[in-house]
Amino acid sequence: MASGHHLILGTLTDRLTGAPIEDSHDERYRQRIVAHLLDICGFKADEIEAGRRVVLRVGVKEASFPLDFLVQLKGRAAMVVRYGPGSLVTRYRSAQALCRFLSDHEIPVAIVTNGEEVHRLDGPKGTPISEGFDAIPTRQELLGLLKHLPLKGVSSAHRKMAERLLFAYEVDGSCPCDDTICRL
Repeated sequence: MASGHHLILGTLTDRLTGAPIEDSHDERYRQRIVAHLLDICGFKADEIEAGRRVVLRVGVKEASFPLDFLVQLKGRAAMVVRYGPGSLVTRYRSAQALCRFLSDHEIPVAIVTNGEEVHRLDGPKGTPISEGFDAIPTRQELLGLLKHLPLKGVSSAHRKMAERLLFAYEVDGSCPCDDTICRL
C-alpha cells in the first residue's frame, strides 16, 4: 500500500504511546531512535515529545511541520532530535534554528540523524561535536550539562531569523504529501 509516493508497510506500535501507527521505512528509523533514547540513554517516555507541530509565520505565509523529538528535562527543553533520510550536514542549519526557535532559551543539544548515522551538534552554534549513536547524551549526561550550563535566552531578532531559516529549510520545496502544511 502507498500513501502519496511513500510506501506504507502496515502498522506498528509506537514505543512512546503504545498506539498503532503506519509502518514505513522512515517510521522504523524513528522507532529505532526512540528505542535508543529510552533503552540506552535512559530517558523516560514522558520526557520525550514526538510529532509536535512547529508553526511558522513569515510575512503573510503560515506553515507547520512535525518535529521528530524534543527532550525536556525538569521542564526545560534540553535536546532536539531531527530525523531525515540522506545527508546529515544539510540539516545542521535547520537543527540550529530549531534550537533558537522552540524555546525561550537556546536548546543546548541538537541531534541530526538519518537513522544510520548520527551527528551531535552544539545546538546554538550548529557545529558538530561528535558522531555515532553513542554521541547522543544519556539522561544523566544531559542533566549534568543543564546543571552546569546557563541557558541563554533568545532575542526576538534571533528567533525571527530562526523562523525564516526553518521556513526555507523545512517548508519551501518540501514534499507535498509529507506532513507539512502551508497557507497563504
